Amino acid sequence: MTRKIIKNGLVIDGTGGTPKTDSVVVVDDNRIVYVGAEKEYTATGEELVIDAQGGTILPGIIDTHVHMMMEFSPIAARLETPFSFMYYQASRYLETTLHAGITSVRDALGTDLGVKKAVEDGLIAGPRLQLSINALTITGGHGDGYTISGNTVDLLPSDYPGMPNGKCDGVEEVRKKTREMLRAGAEVIKVHATGGVLSATDHPEFTQFSLEELKAIVEEGRFRKDVKVMAHAQGAEGIKNAVQAGIHSIEHGIFLDDEAIEMMLEKGTFLVPTLLAPVAVLETAKETGMPDTAVQKSKEVIEQHKASIAKAYKAGVKIAMGTDAGVMKHGTNLRELGLMVDIGMTPMETIVASTKTAAECLGWDDKVGTLEAGKLADIIVVKGNPLENIYSLSDNATVQVVIKDGKMEKNLLY
Repeated sequence: MTRKIIKNGLVIDGTGGTPKTDSVVVVDDNRIVYVGAEKEYTATGEELVIDAQGGTILPGIIDTHVHMMMEFSPIAARLETPFSFMYYQASRYLETTLHAGITSVRDALGTDLGVKKAVEDGLIAGPRLQLSINALTITGGHGDGYTISGNTVDLLPSDYPGMPNGKCDGVEEVRKKTREMLRAGAEVIKVHATGGVLSATDHPEFTQFSLEELKAIVEEGRFRKDVKVMAHAQGAEGIKNAVQAGIHSIEHGIFLDDEAIEMMLEKGTFLVPTLLAPVAVLETAKETGMPDTAVQKSKEVIEQHKASIAKAYKAGVKIAMGTDAGVMKHGTNLRELGLMVDIGMTPMETIVASTKTAAECLGWDDKVGTLEAGKLADIIVVKGNPLENIYSLSDNATVQVVIKDGKMEKNLLY
């Protein structure tokens, strides 16, 4: 693979440090080998030169909460779609996500090991994947597709090879189901610790799973070389149960209270805000056939959600960018950064949350998340300076170049 030099752009390395001008990023094979002053690097003349044309050079963006196998659609459309079609759809979602500048994702349920292998083997283009396989949920809880008609209509199929069903009740069932997810290839365990916006028979403030059940899930992950647990947790009691159990990251965090925030600070728990999720529900309700219950609950929680994330940010909770993409269209992920600015974060803080902190949340900070020599060459080039207009990143055309693992995946510069 030809050595590459990326030059003529503002370098934001993901650490939160001062952006650098007159600097270059040099890639050899799939690794970054140099980041620094252009005048201090001696080129051989054989490198491929990528001219950033006055734009900004950044680490590849990391989205810590996505669903790559779905985009929300009306129930009738789901019932009319053959099972295997979802894999062809997913290949499009993965490529769109990558071209939006997102080079790594944590899939929060629905993607199986075969999809990850297809990306890693180069059969399809997509971001680097960390899998949860499927989420654990209680009977009648968030993720149980039972509807008030008595019929079950799940967002995604499960109980097929490689995708265990996630319903479980009681400590022993929870242990077994966690082991099934690990056996199927889970690299992180996903649990629904509360109700949610999209589920028909619960509410975001409803608490799911006992503390003992949550502790059992965390323990099973720890036994398997310290596999972390991520918790869909919106109500305060469920959030506190999750933190007390030792869960690694809280997803959504809509009803955070002061006690929950203090607990997260003490434990070092990550918060993944997904501010875009309720916004997208309201924006796309008619187009996607969102149930009336989801629309109503989104209206109820949207301002509370913003206030909770703002409070956690001001208190110093570690925030990793995540979107819940799949609830909304894939490729629209970077709208999340503008929403994070809207609740008080600086543009630089949102970039760090989307790179360095997100990599730490995934346990991948030794290989991605910052532009540093020795790390994998996940790099993007964007038009202009996102510190001056973070909202510009919501337009995928702003992302000019995407390099993942040293390979050019997108190039609009020439």
